Formats: sequence, C-alpha cells, structure tokens
Amino acid sequence: MRRRTLLQAGSLVLTLGTAELAKGAAIMTVRVWPAPEYSRVTIESDSALSAKQLFVPNPPRLAVDIQGISLNPALKELVAKVKADDPNIAGIRVGQFTPDIVRLVVDLKHPIRPQVFSLAPVAAYQHRLVLDLYPLAEVDPLDALITDRANEAKAVQQSKAEAQDPLDALIAQHTQRPPVPAAAASSPLRPVDAIKSGAARADSTSAGGTKDPQTAEKASTPTDRLIIIALDPGHGGEDPGAIGPGGTREKDVVLKLAHLLRERINAASVNGNAMRAFLTRDADFFVPLSTRVQKARRVQADLFISIHADAFFTPDPQGASVFALSQGGASSSAARWMAAKENKADLIGGLNVKAKDATVQRALLDMSTTAQINDSLKLGGNLLGEIKRVGKLHKPKVEQAAFAVLKAPDIPSVLVEAAFISNPSEEIKLNSDEYQNRLADALMRGIEGYFAKNPPLARNRTTS
Repeated sequence: MRRRTLLQAGSLVLTLGTAELAKGAAIMTVRVWPAPEYSRVTIESDSALSAKQLFVPNPPRLAVDIQGISLNPALKELVAKVKADDPNIAGIRVGQFTPDIVRLVVDLKHPIRPQVFSLAPVAAYQHRLVLDLYPLAEVDPLDALITDRANEAKAVQQSKAEAQDPLDALIAQHTQRPPVPAAAASSPLRPVDAIKSGAARADSTSAGGTKDPQTAEKASTPTDRLIIIALDPGHGGEDPGAIGPGGTREKDVVLKLAHLLRERINAASVNGNAMRAFLTRDADFFVPLSTRVQKARRVQADLFISIHADAFFTPDPQGASVFALSQGGASSSAARWMAAKENKADLIGGLNVKAKDATVQRALLDMSTTAQINDSLKLGGNLLGEIKRVGKLHKPKVEQAAFAVLKAPDIPSVLVEAAFISNPSEEIKLNSDEYQNRLADALMRGIEGYFAKNPPLARNRTTS
C-alpha cells in the first residue's frame, strides 16, 4: 500500500532496493560527462528505451520521461554523479512518475539547447539513451585566446612599470621624444593580414601629402601576430579509444600529452609573435570528428595536430607514426586500416546525426586541397625527424590516408600516433612522465622547425 501511494503521487524515490529492477529494459549503468561546451548524460540499457522530453525555460530544467521501466539502483546513481563544478547541470532528480514511467528532471544552471537521442549497440556499449545539453550562450574560443594573450601582455607591461627605476621614469618624462599613443601602447593585438613590421606601413601619408606623426609612430610599433596551434587529443568521454593490456586508456594519455605540449606552445613565439595552443577538448568529453575540424577553423588555427596512441590485434607492433591526409588511396594497407578505425569514433562516442545536416558535414570534409596536403607533409616530416630522437618510429616517413579529422581545407593537419598502446612496453612509456615530457619536447621542436621554413600564413583576426 505504501509503495502504491508513492507511485501514484509521483514522489521522488531514492531508497529502492535491488528488487526494484526495470520491468522492461534493464538499466546497466549511467554516466555524466561535464564540459564547458556541453554536458552529456548517458543511460545504458540492455534494450532500447523510449523517451519523451519537455524543456521548461524558467527556471531552466529538462524533464525526460522514460517509458516502460521502474526506478532502479542504477538510475538512482544519477543523483550523486552530478558534481558541483558541472558548467551546465545544477542537479538531477529521479522519480517514478507513473507505474511504468520514470521521470528525470535535470535542473540547469542556464538556458540550454537540449538534444535527446538513442544509440544502437556498438563496440563495448549496449543501447544508450543520450541527453546532450548545449548552453545557448556559447563562448567564442578565438576571443578567449586573444583575451588570454592581451592579459599576459598587460601583466608584462605592469611588471616592467613597477620595476622601472624612478630616475629613469623622471628622465623619460622630460625627453623630447613624442609619446607613444595610448591605443598603440596598450593594445598588444591588432587586426592584421600578415606578419610585417610597422616600418613597412610608415610610407602612409596624411591627406595634405605629409606623413602623419601619429601614423608614423604607430607604424614603428611591431605587430603582434598570434600564432594558434590546434591540439586535438583523440577520443574522450564515451569513446575511450584503444585500451592497453594494463588497462591504460588512450583518451587519458593523449589528453595529458596535449596538456604538456600546450605548456610549451604557450611559452614560445615565432619571430617575436606569441604562440597559443587551442585544445579541441580540454577534459574527458566526446567531440565529433567534424566538430574538431570546425573548432580549429573557428579559431583560425595555423596548424592542427591530432594526438593518438595506436593499437593493433597483437602486442608486437611498436613505434610512433605521423599521418597526413590523402585525397586518393592510402599510402599503405596499414594506413588505410588505421584511418578506418579512427573514423569510427563518432559511432562509439555517440553522435546525434539527426541534429546535424549530414550533407553539409560531408561537404566540409571533402574540401581538402593539394596545398593543405603538401604543407601537412612538411609538418609531418619535421615532427617525425624530432620524434625519432626520443623513441622508435613505426614508419620512417609520413603516411597518408583519408582521416576525417584531417580534412580542414585551409589548415596544415597531421595525426600523430605517439606509440602502440597495445604493446606492453610502450604502454609503460606512455604512462611515464619522463617519456611524455620528452615526446612533448620533440613535438615542440618539430613545430618550431616547420615554422622556421614555412612562416605562418596571413590571417585577419579582429580583436574587438
């Protein structure tokens, strides 16, 4: 009688025992993947689930009714799996709404654009019901990079000002040198079309036919061209990537390597122009292949480096490899097999294809150019030359295949397989801080070697 009363009232039930198993589908496990770009809730079951959704904007919350099941211990775990630092989800409530409907209420921190969809079994996963929660107010990643660089420059200027000798400051105030205009002194980043010194622009004259002093002074201020390297740690979230014999997950080791490489990039410069690394994922969440390409293009990246850890059916293969795109056939059967394996990431990670225009996505991935491929081969050659100084190479030259993640038409793009995670000795190396740092150093040298021979292309990045 008490149980019937609770069900009829639709009350929140959090004390059910193991006997309260789903009547239709059996819920196997639940997962929550928080990220600034979107948060994902996954419910895995042994058969397909039927669900209806309702979004309530004020206060923002998403109600999802799952039909044909009863509340069970696995579903209860959703309540505790939401962390306080989740960027999008404030909390989840779970209750038996009717005798055969479980209702999830996702309380949100801000308005979102929800996507609720089902995925058929694939790889190690059974049926999945997925809730993707995208914030309506998206952060512009390019603005974030520019702001970071501007703040750094401002901090450097402030530090220099604080360290300046008072006598030097007094002398500077009484010199006859024209002051640097505030706009030129305080703005470290200007919209630019190419790397060039201000002196090249000093020939511009005022309307009266003489040089404008302010224009000449601005021209003497070097342009700060932000060099952006897109780092793409493979897999993530629902997609663990390859798993080594000791249980090491590819998605974890490549994210750590990307973080190490980011530290080196952010501390470096090209011909006096600051470098910045942009990560397609900065934590453990899934990013579709085409979205990785779009994100790199959105920040107008100068290079795109996708980082992976190879695997094979046997533990024998070892060594690092670098791949570039091929518009024709693959350079080897192994390269073709590798591309086919990596291109399945969307199936494993879980992509709501109904929410995307598949035709547009395919068009984007078919826009690759000969120039991009040639530059990618040069970048790959520089990276291989440095990687072989710290470890074994699986192939001595850059291989080519139709990797979906390398098809940005205007960005030199390569995929680095750091090692064979399926090889026990290489799995140990991938978990070694010493080896990861050496590999990050090698990749950094390869990037610098590429830019030494191939200056960054012109960009027009507006900072306002």
